[in-house]
Amino acid sequence: MLDLTGVPVLSILLAVPLVGAILLAFVPGDRPQLVRRLALLIALVTFGISLAAVLAFDPAQSGYQLRETTSWIPFFGIQYDLGVDGISLVLVVLTTLLSWISILASFGPIQSRVKEYMISFLVLEVGMLGVFLSLDLFLFYIFWEIVLVPMYLIIGIWGGANRIYATVKFVLYTLVGSLLMLVALVATAFSYQVATGSWDGAFSVEKLVGFGFDPTLQLFAFLAFFLAFAIKVPMFPFHTWLPDAHVEAPTAGSVILAGVLLKLGGYGFIRFAMPIFPDAARDLAGPIIVLSLIAIIYGAIVAIVQPDVKKLIAYSSVSHMGFVTLGLFAFQEQAMQGAILQMVNHGLITGGLFLCVGIIYERTHDRTIAKMGGLAAKTPIWAAAFGFFIMASVGLPGLAGFVGEFLVFLGTFAVDPLAAAIASLVMVLGAVYLLWMFQRVAFGEVSDFLKGLGHHLTDMTPTEVLTLAPLAALTIVMGVYPALILDLITGPVNELLAALGPATTGMLP
Repeated sequence: MLDLTGVPVLSILLAVPLVGAILLAFVPGDRPQLVRRLALLIALVTFGISLAAVLAFDPAQSGYQLRETTSWIPFFGIQYDLGVDGISLVLVVLTTLLSWISILASFGPIQSRVKEYMISFLVLEVGMLGVFLSLDLFLFYIFWEIVLVPMYLIIGIWGGANRIYATVKFVLYTLVGSLLMLVALVATAFSYQVATGSWDGAFSVEKLVGFGFDPTLQLFAFLAFFLAFAIKVPMFPFHTWLPDAHVEAPTAGSVILAGVLLKLGGYGFIRFAMPIFPDAARDLAGPIIVLSLIAIIYGAIVAIVQPDVKKLIAYSSVSHMGFVTLGLFAFQEQAMQGAILQMVNHGLITGGLFLCVGIIYERTHDRTIAKMGGLAAKTPIWAAAFGFFIMASVGLPGLAGFVGEFLVFLGTFAVDPLAAAIASLVMVLGAVYLLWMFQRVAFGEVSDFLKGLGHHLTDMTPTEVLTLAPLAALTIVMGVYPALILDLITGPVNELLAALGPATTGMLP
């Protein structure tokens, strides 16, 4: 174990991409290649620091580690409070990994306003990391809102033809949830202050968990937090911004959107909404599980009829993220472990799928499934990579997609066999829409559209292989040896379950 005692590693983790973004602002805009290389270097350094944090983390120790606490706004008890447990640490590494991969994947596709794009991406990384590291509610909210601005720019400036519609829809949805969450956050802190007579700890996650707030406050505050996190997940029926955002976002934007931004909602439930308002979480678990089941089935059914590959994968995300909320609100150890594992695995697999789609889009400038027949004959390496991530997304045993869903099934079955049976239908539907799409895109006669591209339709470049290789390797590792993550998250999951209380059989209303 690496000894980092006295080293503010989490602050450094936040500072590197932030300082890097500031430095990039002073690089001349007419030197895009230098900007790209510096941005990649900054992201790789950040990734290296996150790995150092993993080496310094002790899974056998309970509670938060690598803590950094400094008084920020003393009058209201607001602190600059950072720390990690196994859950947040895993998501931090996922964020730093996908960030450098996304920046590398942007080298070719992004040719205009490169400096502004890379600065936006690094600021986005700061916001995402801050959400996972914050142990103060006010600090968490600041980082939560920071994420919105660069993602708005990435979709709105470098996106597709309908990018303005998609990015405004994304912002409106997110802002509505965020503002209600802010009201609930302030109400919770004020209630704590009234009960204790002091603002000290009013925004501290550690002190708010287990405080025992009034049931009415718990209900309304949880609903406000729920709306903000459900929009970000996104849960049915708050999902409609996601397909539009994915379709219009540049490839790297889609990778980060699916790989990390959707996980902010799931993490919000785990770290804030559920442990701070446990009574409300238990009272509303039944309806939330129903919404999760609807998302799982609905996302899969709608994906079947999509003519656009990117939109199909977007709806598959709605379906797969339904497993996350199902596992969380089953209040069962295996289900919750499966939900967290599913968050990580979905980031790896869906990130790979969007990269594969982006690679072909750069050559064809089209994503219509009907036009892509016979791609395997023209681009065999790409077809093999795409097929690999398709199989992982379907849930092939031995790959990452299987383990998380299986644990969610197993845990949900222990508390509600009916809910588990309904969710299991998506395994068949997932095979239908993903394998059918792959068969139409990769096999058969080469389409007239592809023939017309001539020499422009080439196989993957070494750089494109490099973006996919780490995700493919981790997809195999997580499928064969999921204990790599399970060992980190078991302690925090048990602590969360202790805060929530025992599971109830039959969660469906």
